[in-house]
Amino acid sequence: MSMANKIGYAVVGLGLIARHAVLPAFRHCRRAKLVALVSQDKNKAERLRRKHKAAYSYSTKAYDACLHNPEVSAIYIATPPGGHEELTVRAAAAGKHVLCEKPLAATVEQSTRMVEACRRHGVLLMTAYRKYFEPAALYLKSLVRNGALGRIDTILTSFSELYVPGVSQPWLVEPALAGGGPLMDLGIYCVNTSRWLVDEDPIEADAESWRDDTKRFQNVEEGISFRLRFQSGLRVQGNTTYSAAMSSFMFVQGNKGWASFCPAFPFEDARLVFGKIGKRSFERRFPPLDEFAPELDAFADAIQRKQPVAPDGVQGHRDMVILQAIYDSAKSKRPMTINY
Repeated sequence: MSMANKIGYAVVGLGLIARHAVLPAFRHCRRAKLVALVSQDKNKAERLRRKHKAAYSYSTKAYDACLHNPEVSAIYIATPPGGHEELTVRAAAAGKHVLCEKPLAATVEQSTRMVEACRRHGVLLMTAYRKYFEPAALYLKSLVRNGALGRIDTILTSFSELYVPGVSQPWLVEPALAGGGPLMDLGIYCVNTSRWLVDEDPIEADAESWRDDTKRFQNVEEGISFRLRFQSGLRVQGNTTYSAAMSSFMFVQGNKGWASFCPAFPFEDARLVFGKIGKRSFERRFPPLDEFAPELDAFADAIQRKQPVAPDGVQGHRDMVILQAIYDSAKSKRPMTINY
């Protein structure tokens, strides 16, 4: 596709995920192009504009000017979650489609308003769940969907990393910006990917959280373990913490076989999917690849075709409802019914 026919994006927020993954991904896109960058630091925006050969750079104060740029059709929001609502609502009012980083917002109330604003203004809202486009995850989903593993009985999943003050991003432990601790940042992958694999939403959450290091984690959980119960009988057992080395996995257990996916969620490493179906063992290795270009292109394609997009904002909002139920269960020390 020629550059003239590609969908023009503005990337808002130039933190680690934008600099290390989103901006470089445009080099691999077939339907999307980088047009503009927006940052609180105008000098940073201009420096990265030159590096990535974008046409425009704006300060956050000039966000409206970016939204009125006719070359910009889509906004990629890569700020901390606490800023997602305002940026999304303003973009929707300007007729711009929004691809928003996970979690969709810092609170359920915010994500509700984001979905409604985009619906009201007739623009697409996509949640940036890159697993929907990653080959190893798609292979695992195919094993579930085609019945190779049989009826899925249990999913075990975890995603954790070590939070180091002075090294890790400080906003990750600020509730107003992050919405919570590792559950919001990492555990959301466990929640969303599990229900995506089985095409089913949980009906009950049961959880326990902890803060052993109250100096590092004054206002958010240090870690949390949760169980999600589904109408079909499936149980998902998940765990996430900021006090362990980077690690992640999914283990899917059915009545015909099992499959393990590791590492499941970081995008820098090769992935291994292995398991056993009946008496046959299997193993497939997937090399590292750019996981961001496919979602940028998928959103651009939906805009061009005027078609719905998956995963949309409703899916991101549903995950916010589930995460809130997990937090409520941990606080109340009893299972919570999930009301969507």
